[in-house]
Amino acid sequence: MHALDQDDDLADFEPREITIDDVTRRVWVAGRGPGVIVMTEMPGISPEVARFARWVRDAGFTVWMPSLFGRDGAVPEADEGAAIFRRTCIAATFRAVATGGPGAVTAWLRGLARIAHQACGGPGVGAIGMCFTGNYALSMMLEPAVLAPVLCQPSLPLDAPAAIESPPEELAAVRARLDRENLTVLAYRFAGDAVCRAERFAAYERALGDRFQPRTLPDTAARREGLSPFFARHVPTPHSVVTAHLIDEAGQPTLAARDEILAFFADRLA
Repeated sequence: MHALDQDDDLADFEPREITIDDVTRRVWVAGRGPGVIVMTEMPGISPEVARFARWVRDAGFTVWMPSLFGRDGAVPEADEGAAIFRRTCIAATFRAVATGGPGAVTAWLRGLARIAHQACGGPGVGAIGMCFTGNYALSMMLEPAVLAPVLCQPSLPLDAPAAIESPPEELAAVRARLDRENLTVLAYRFAGDAVCRAERFAAYERALGDRFQPRTLPDTAARREGLSPFFARHVPTPHSVVTAHLIDEAGQPTLAARDEILAFFADRLA
């Protein structure tokens, strides 16, 4: 068991430098079985994000966890995390406001999904995005290898709570694929989340119909004690369903959400 209040050295993952379209990123890989892309929430691969990746690994999958921002394995500190957030918001690769669609990082992630599928075999790969990367899992559905997308508290665009980060043509292509291949999208949020609000899930439902399967957890299900300095200072409402605000105890709704996600991957990727 890795302590959540200490930096995680990720020693049980293999770091790989992967270049796609002339962009090289470190990807932490662990496990055996079908591939699952685990995309970190802001401000980086925290001990809680790594814990979730290990749960995916231990459920019989190969985790591919790309380093997208922040210090890998670090406990999210308040000031450092805020600085990472500001830098990422204005980076050309990422887009945090309603400017017409996700940045170039989603194309890179689709390439990673192809690599993971080629390496791991099976019918395809899963993808889970969280917070800043939440909608990336949906954009990755433009890659045929991605069969099991999960959106945890998708938070972009920050300035338009009722909008979806994907442009209309992308949503139409994803919806057509979901219908054609009888696929679904799982999505999670807390009822009182001030960033990923009910209006955003309503927008996804309008765009994707019954292919979008939302789950809204009560605020009482969120962990409140022992949060990292970043979450304690900058995230005042319940937000991170399977990481920072998850309560790792039997019978807890957040743990049930984790188990549903793992079962979703098993069903789609077996």
